[in-house]
Amino acid sequence: MGYLLNGQWTDGSPPAEFAKAGSFERIDSVFRDRITADGSSEFPAEAGRYHLYVAHNCPWAHRTMIYRALKKLEGAITISHAIPGLREQGWTYEANAQFPDCLPDTVNGFRYLHEAYTATNPSYTGKVTVPTLWDKKTRRVVNNESSEIIRMLNSEFRGIAGDGTDYYPLELRAEIDRINTFVYANVNNGVYRCGFAKSQAAYDQAFDALFGALDELDARLARQPMLVGDRITEADWRLLPTLLRFDAVYFSLFKCNRQRIADYPNLNRYMHALLRVPGVAGTVNVRYYVLGYYSNTSVNPTGIIPRGTPVDFAALPQRSAA
Repeated sequence: MGYLLNGQWTDGSPPAEFAKAGSFERIDSVFRDRITADGSSEFPAEAGRYHLYVAHNCPWAHRTMIYRALKKLEGAITISHAIPGLREQGWTYEANAQFPDCLPDTVNGFRYLHEAYTATNPSYTGKVTVPTLWDKKTRRVVNNESSEIIRMLNSEFRGIAGDGTDYYPLELRAEIDRINTFVYANVNNGVYRCGFAKSQAAYDQAFDALFGALDELDARLARQPMLVGDRITEADWRLLPTLLRFDAVYFSLFKCNRQRIADYPNLNRYMHALLRVPGVAGTVNVRYYVLGYYSNTSVNPTGIIPRGTPVDFAALPQRSAA
């Protein structure tokens, strides 16, 4: 995918992402400032001030797309979608007739996301990732950690958001955090630990942890409709993007092929229940997942893109480009 080294685009992956045993070790996000409802940070919540850089195929970015839709913040936070597929300089934004629902960067006119990073820090070294939350007023990146962005969208735009639902309620936070930790290590990041493993032992360990976790989650959902009892919480929205990509790309490309989500009765029912929540279906584009992941030559050296899309959420309503 490439990364920035002292502000210069460099091909390949940062060496720190792979341990000596061949396991994939995700690097932490760097920009971690916060938007606050009360103005106690440098970045107060204001309608029209912030911009999201995302990509349809990225599950981490998908979390923020879902929250922007759920909280009805489309009119308050602008957005740009990278065109799918691996590009020479990473996430790329342009008006492209092949991808009419990928909105270009009309805020800064950046063609590549790394331009936002060097605009913030000219000597930046590290990965360039989506989602990236940009402040139009100070012209800098605020945050590029999806878990923190969704919490800001959930709680810090009171009076601006069109929906007041709290997906991280105080009384459930301990359980949400516990589930998030388990799901992130074994499922969200677990599929990448399978797909990017550089040794058989690392792959086998990740594979067993992934399917052990999916088995456990399916059993949990046999007892209750959502991960934390009866109500939808942040834990559900953090799991959903991985489930949506699983049968289309992770099962085959990432060698996560013991069984599909379609073969798990409770996980499959749960996934479709979340897709029926108003606004969520409009954030889904399975064909873009195929285009995006299969263009990554580190896991698909030929770069050949499958013509088929093995998952068709045919019951989804018409997508929105907003």
